[in-house]
Amino acid sequence: MERVLILCGSKSDEEIAKKAIETLEQFGVAYKFEVASAHRQPDKVDLLVRETSADVIIAIAGLSAALPGVVASKTTKPVIGVPVNVKLEGLDALLSIMQMPPGVPVATVGIDNGKNAALLAIEILALKDQDLAKKIQEMRTKK
Repeated sequence: MERVLILCGSKSDEEIAKKAIETLEQFGVAYKFEVASAHRQPDKVDLLVRETSADVIIAIAGLSAALPGVVASKTTKPVIGVPVNVKLEGLDALLSIMQMPPGVPVATVGIDNGKNAALLAIEILALKDQDLAKKIQEMRTKK
């Protein structure tokens, strides 16, 4: 059973997802990875969000970066948006994800920073998982 759902808006975003996946695997966190566009496959996005057993969702998208906001509109679970550098050095995607309307928040990490998205997801999970909390603390003290 996955604890984190990772959604990419496009196959071209998979390199960013790999950074998140590697980090989740290092911490032993179960995840599910899917590609689903908010614009081209809204029904698939809706189904994935409704049916996930995950506690946290990472949504990776560039350009208009609608995916994180669309996902957040369909759930009360924490959503972490990862803007992708496609155009305008990723600033278009960053601003799109950050500027959500009141009441529909999306946590946002830096452009192309799938690793930080995974670490934030792990920190959220660690609120109720002492083993993960210990692993995060150990990682930070090693640096």
